[in-house]
Parts: sequence; C-alpha cells; structure tokens
Amino acid sequence: MSAVRKPEEPVEASVISMGRDSKREAAARLLGEHLRILRQERGLGLKDVAPVIRGSVSKISRLERGESPPKERDIYDLVRFYGVTTEQMQEIDSLLHQAQHNEWWQQYSDVTPGFLKRLVGLEGAAEQIYTYENHVVPGLLQTRSYARVLVTAAMPSAPPESIEKRVELRMRRQCMLRQPTPRVVALLDEGILQRPVGGAAVMCEQLEYLQHAAEVQNINIRIVEFEHGADVAPTYPITHLRFRDGGPSELVYVELINSAMYVTRPAEIDEYRNVLNELSYVAASRDDTNRLLGEAIDRYRRRTPR
Repeated sequence: MSAVRKPEEPVEASVISMGRDSKREAAARLLGEHLRILRQERGLGLKDVAPVIRGSVSKISRLERGESPPKERDIYDLVRFYGVTTEQMQEIDSLLHQAQHNEWWQQYSDVTPGFLKRLVGLEGAAEQIYTYENHVVPGLLQTRSYARVLVTAAMPSAPPESIEKRVELRMRRQCMLRQPTPRVVALLDEGILQRPVGGAAVMCEQLEYLQHAAEVQNINIRIVEFEHGADVAPTYPITHLRFRDGGPSELVYVELINSAMYVTRPAEIDEYRNVLNELSYVAASRDDTNRLLGEAIDRYRRRTPR
C-alpha cells in the first residue's frame, strides 16, 4: 500500500476554500447541461433556439456550457419553448436559484458545517467523483430512509426538523446524478453490506437502490471484499474529484470527525490516487458486485417481518 498522510496530521497549506464564484459556476453548469439535454431531446440545433432568447448561436452555446450568467427571462423563454413538465420546471427553478444566488444550500446553513458546504459546491463542478467508503453508503447514493437513520444516530438530541433538513440536503445533492456528468465511481467496503443500518427493511431498500444506480451509465459501484482489500484499504473514506476546467484540475477530500481536508498538492493527490487505484484493482467486478448486493438483499429479506 502506498504511504498516505494520516488524516490527523495538519495540512493547512493543502486546504482550498470554495469561493462564491465557484459555487455559482457549479450551479450554472448544471443548469446549462439540463438545457442542452432538453434541446437535444427535441432534435433541435443551436441555431433553432437562438432566436427564442433573441441571441446568437454562440450565446446559446455559452449558456449551455455554463459560461455566461443565466438570465431569468432567457431561461423561462427557453423552457416554455421546450414545453417542459411541471416536475422539470421545478428542477430548473431550483438550478436557476442556485446559479443566481450562489448558495442553494443557504436554507440548510443552520444544519450544515462549512466544510460540507464546500464539498457540495465542488461536487457540482466535478467531471468525475471517485470515492471510497468503509463504513456507510456514500451520501450521494443513500436512500432517504438510510440517510435518516444515520443522521438521527449522529444527532440523537436534535429536533425532528433539524434531522429532516439534513436528510433533505443529502437528497438535493443527488440531483446532479441525473446529468451525464459527473461520472461517479464508488468503492464500498464489504462491511457496508453486513452493517444493518436501520434494520432489514431499510437495508433491502438501500441495497436495491444501489443495484438500480449501478445500471446508470455514469455510475460505477464496486464492492471491496474483505479477503482482497485487507492489505490496501485505508481506515477512512477518500473522495477524489476531477474538474473539467477552471480552478484546480483535481483535489482530494478526506472527511474527519468534525472537519475535513481538501488536499490540492500534486504529490499528496498522487498518494491518495494510488490508494484508490489499488482499491479499484482488487475490487469486485460490476457483475460480481451485483451478485454480492443480491446475496445481501436476500439475507435481509429473510429477516424482514412478513
């Protein structure tokens, strides 16, 4: 296993702050990607929709790439022209609000630590998210019931409304998985399948969701089995994010108990990347992962009261 700096060691110079511009950019890119998909689904070219916003082909192109600030009038003219559903309109409204007001999670600020706010912004701007988890399903792939159990366990004295706000934040983070990017590679320690978070029914729902998510083209879920991962698996989760353009090309996020590190030094990123590569090498194939998930689901089904 490659030598890796322990999470307890300070790496202040490696921590990057997520600025307002980066947060706005992440939301604008998601919105632009959504508009591009809507246009292409209708078989329209850039030149077909440019007149709708009284602009040029290049203006539409910049809007779809998230390179120019979205104007409310332009967005609403486009979605009316595309004839979107009520559900699609709600999602577009949310993205537009994010892009214009920088921090869509502002309503969750009272229950969200600063380091997690930065991660949410970074996820939205990422081209690829490569993550390893050793105790629980990654937040981006949790069901509502599974997330609620974890949040309640972490905040046993919190009022129900605080619990629900944190759960809702996790669900909102998953909206980006409906887009072509980011691509997500999730390596899960086999112990996650054995740990009955919330009981048999919650686990059945969660593992069935992972099976379904693994069928999506941009999501790759792999199980790191005990017998193969013992010598290479770290004792803490790691997330590597790679970006399309602008700002750092990549960074590593390591979450601690009450804080997190954002590692940007190339040499340190290489160390963490090597660990993830070793884990990927020993992880079960997608077919074997599906089999392992199915076996775990069958075990939990047998425990579920009828």
